[in-house]
Amino acid sequence: MASPRLETYCCPNRDAATQLVMSFQPEVFCGVCIGSASISLLLTILQLLPKKGQSPRKMPKASSSSTILLLISICDILGGLGIIFRSSVWLGFPGFIANISVVNGTDVWPSTFCVGSAMWIQLLYSAGFWWLFCYAVDSYLVVRRSAGLSTIVLYHMMTWGLAVLLCVEGIALLYYPSLSSCENGLEHAIPHYITTYVPLLLVLVVNPILFRRTVSAVASLLKGRQGIYTENERRLGTEIQMRFFKIMLVFVICWSSNIINETLLFYLEMQPDINEMPLKNIRSAALITWIIMGVLNPMQGFLFTLAFYGWTGWRVDLKWRKREIPWESMSSSTVGENTYPSPVNYQSNLHDSKKISTTDSQQTDEAISMLSEGNTSSDERLTRSSPIYQGW
Repeated sequence: MASPRLETYCCPNRDAATQLVMSFQPEVFCGVCIGSASISLLLTILQLLPKKGQSPRKMPKASSSSTILLLISICDILGGLGIIFRSSVWLGFPGFIANISVVNGTDVWPSTFCVGSAMWIQLLYSAGFWWLFCYAVDSYLVVRRSAGLSTIVLYHMMTWGLAVLLCVEGIALLYYPSLSSCENGLEHAIPHYITTYVPLLLVLVVNPILFRRTVSAVASLLKGRQGIYTENERRLGTEIQMRFFKIMLVFVICWSSNIINETLLFYLEMQPDINEMPLKNIRSAALITWIIMGVLNPMQGFLFTLAFYGWTGWRVDLKWRKREIPWESMSSSTVGENTYPSPVNYQSNLHDSKKISTTDSQQTDEAISMLSEGNTSSDERLTRSSPIYQGW
């Protein structure tokens, strides 16, 4: 699981709330993390592998949205591998891990492993949050005809740059002046928790707004494509809306326990003695949500693939083929090239108008296809209603 408590535990003089959750049934907790992460890892890879019986789909090049979805899955896979590795070492070498608690110890490897594994997990999941935010931004820009593969470089710079910057900054503040002598106090740890939860809260607050605006823009595009709003267009708009809803539902399910757990632990930290009897129910709730986090956080990878693509089946095709998507991704350069030409005469003007109408409709189809990518029925309906398919 991914929690800033993992980094806090690496300090020998850790706070009482962190000690409470990290020392609660560590064997059971690590076993839960390994089981959940392993199941999610295997099912995520199974979802992404090509399947037998699926007809290849033709595409000139991948879209920015499909690239972002793949990168989100990769972050989840690598984060899950970090959870499995860390939990396996904790279970297999309890004596090695016990040296983390030794103040002024001479063996630096336990602390190095603790910090390195915790940073790996935190960095990959934080990058996944940023990529999910980029997906919402890209979806909105696509329907506004302002995005494409050219913007993926900007997304890379923002995602990895912010993830590394916030992670390093939070760790530096937490371990000041050194790992063996971390400063005590809740105020000292707050910047670390802020840098950890900023991307998570950003997705929770901003993504629903962007998704809602995207759905409204999609409805306008579908209505303006042929001047009518048929049942096919209405169903396609509903499927795109449901896809966004599933993405946010998975995110809330997997990470709401982290917010609840952190709130409870911060409340306990502000108490003079967290072992007092009146705080028993709060301690129990914090420990329960801690175990829930170990189950739900690693499962995000598999649940996201269900939200992105639906269940793709068990029959894996080991003959690797280039995955193809029906439409070429729309880029700003394409939009710029399809400007209205100067009129020459009536015949050429009529021909150019038909060409522009077809091009605009194709661009609309490309934008809608990118948002509904992975849904075969949506792609088929989009193709049948396309003016190119109808022979315009």
